[in-house]
Amino acid sequence: MEEANFGFALQNLKAGKKVARAGWNAHHVLGLQVPDENSANTLPYIFMVVGADAQDMQGKRVPWIASQTDMLADDWTVVE
Repeated sequence: MEEANFGFALQNLKAGKKVARAGWNAHHVLGLQVPDENSANTLPYIFMVVGADAQDMQGKRVPWIASQTDMLADDWTVVE
């Protein structure tokens, strides 16, 4: 599994892939939503899919904002 920096993560999000940090719970991944003509939002945004370990949020999307720790980390991976 290749690990890389936040720029790598952003490039892969823009390419339609899901990403995560190596230290995150395996059920939490990030994606990028690009609005279309039917979307309420008009600009792209990053979301986190909260996995099965979060009892009341199984498979739900929540908006995500990177922390300084996330932006400076070198353990980003593409999730297949």
